[in-house]
Amino acid sequence: MSDIVDTEAREPQDGRVPVTVLTGFLGSGKTTLLNRILTERHGMKIAVIENEFGEVGIDDALVLDAEEEIFEMNNGCICCTVRGDLIRILGALMRRREKFDHILIETTGLADPAPVAQTFFMDDEIAGQLRLDAIVTLVDAAHALPHLDEEKPEGVENEAVEQIAFADRVVLNKTDLADESTIAEVISRIRAINAPVQIIPTQHAEVDLARVMNVGAFDLERVLKDDPEFLTETEHQHDTSVTSVGFELTGELDEDRLNRWLGALLRTKGTDIFRSKGILAIAGAPKQYVFQGVHMLLDGEFGRDWQEGESRQSKLVFIGRGLDRAQLEKGLAACLTTAGVAA
Repeated sequence: MSDIVDTEAREPQDGRVPVTVLTGFLGSGKTTLLNRILTERHGMKIAVIENEFGEVGIDDALVLDAEEEIFEMNNGCICCTVRGDLIRILGALMRRREKFDHILIETTGLADPAPVAQTFFMDDEIAGQLRLDAIVTLVDAAHALPHLDEEKPEGVENEAVEQIAFADRVVLNKTDLADESTIAEVISRIRAINAPVQIIPTQHAEVDLARVMNVGAFDLERVLKDDPEFLTETEHQHDTSVTSVGFELTGELDEDRLNRWLGALLRTKGTDIFRSKGILAIAGAPKQYVFQGVHMLLDGEFGRDWQEGESRQSKLVFIGRGLDRAQLEKGLAACLTTAGVAA
């Protein structure tokens, strides 16, 4: 990895509140890094803005308990349909800026960071009080290449490419899941898209936070040199073949049947299932079961206890191409130990 370059960070030159944007394709490890930031002793008071692409919210339950304030924006992508919500939340934060000294925005895995970055330069009030510190893009070393190679319909952008193109820091995550030749090829592709970017290889998003926060890395002049129309571009079109299917079920799930169903689903459809995640009620288990998947890879563990009087309800989300809602709902319902209600 000889071409991984470490550059000196520029010290912030004004008193505006710094903002870090965490982006990266589905399953790259954004929430893992967010949890690391929220739980590490760094002395910062952080306000967090989260955006999910999906009809059922899961990420709020995946974020560890912390004293920081967390704002959620669901049912749309931060770079288009809920961008107005972002501006409103930022405005509200500015009216109570004594409560925090850093803002962290976690985008959906399908977000183009360019419109998010535009927000900090096109609104005078926000530009006067907030400073875009850095766009930090997480890249999944094991799964990045197929997404970078994907051919999109005319007029539809490849979000994985855009996320790297606008990155001030690339966190090359999950290097333990890829061999050396794959990692070298991913680095080469990153360099072809964004030659000067600093690349930080890691596992489990274990990053020295001094390399990604308060680094003064976003350079508007550089962006305008590469893209003179950056501040005036408004066109943004997602790949409409990629959708989110979410479920909420009341009742308990049989662990063996669930494992068989999920295993078979990901073996046969995993190529087209970019991301899967859920908070599940397993029969006989006193704790919530938290699972997260990227394509065919699936990882899960028991999380917090179910609270007394809390409804034992399962939430699942699948994001991918050509998802069959009826088929997924039927397979999931068959895992219930008793008749449940699927919404």
